[in-house]
Amino acid sequence: MEIVYYLDSCIWLNLFQKEGDALKGMPYWKIALDFIENIEKAGNQIYVSTIVLKELQYILGDKFQVAVDYFKQMNFVRIIKTKNEDHNLARRFEIEDDSRISFYDYLHVAVVKRLGCVFVTRDKDLLKFSQSRINVDLPEKLIG
Repeated sequence: MEIVYYLDSCIWLNLFQKEGDALKGMPYWKIALDFIENIEKAGNQIYVSTIVLKELQYILGDKFQVAVDYFKQMNFVRIIKTKNEDHNLARRFEIEDDSRISFYDYLHVAVVKRLGCVFVTRDKDLLKFSQSRINVDLPEKLIG
């Protein structure tokens, strides 16, 4: 059965910005790359939302095109759009929750909930908020 993953912007940033310190163990970018390669080898899929693209564009600036080109050449990566129902659920999360994560983080959770996929993030506050609502974990815990 195919598994679909939704990677938080921080995972993509680990990869594209080569984040991590090899002296402290395997760098985050290498974990992200191994995780993504395992998804491809297993015949699974990754969803990238327009929200992730907006966050990457904001942070990567001129280097954003590298990310876009990467997504285009990977046949197991699918760009998806958010829907009004995602925004509505994210607003409900924002009103009900006091963890002070960003609206975009609530939106990621809403999209993942609608799609029923596995959310992958390193954001500790987002992990804590998400655990009771969706299937979520760190990439290193999901690598087969």
